[in-house]
Amino acid sequence: MADPTTMDRSAGDKPFGPIAAAFLSAGVGGVVLGILVVLAEASSEIKDALELNSRVGPLSGKTIFAVVAWLVTWVVLHVVLKDKDPDAKKVFVWTGVLFGIAVLLTFPIFFQLFVPAE
Repeated sequence: MADPTTMDRSAGDKPFGPIAAAFLSAGVGGVVLGILVVLAEASSEIKDALELNSRVGPLSGKTIFAVVAWLVTWVVLHVVLKDKDPDAKKVFVWTGVLFGIAVLLTFPIFFQLFVPAE
């Protein structure tokens, strides 16, 4: 049986792996942003640590760290998947799941649940 991560392709076809890496890394970056939003709401120490620019506030750290996570994930996944053909349906489902989690984590009704009681 053929390796499920690779498919037969003609000489001109390019593998789907680099595209899969881009999609999945975008989902990971979104989840990291969501986690940082929740952590900043749950802890004033984390919120203060994420304030890399006083005029922007903790949003500066949240976005910078999320972009770094996206970029590192993209590079790693690209190297791992560059010559492979993962199942596109599975990639799109996982990307959707990751984006769903990211939206949930950044939805105010959800992240406000973690604000400490005064």
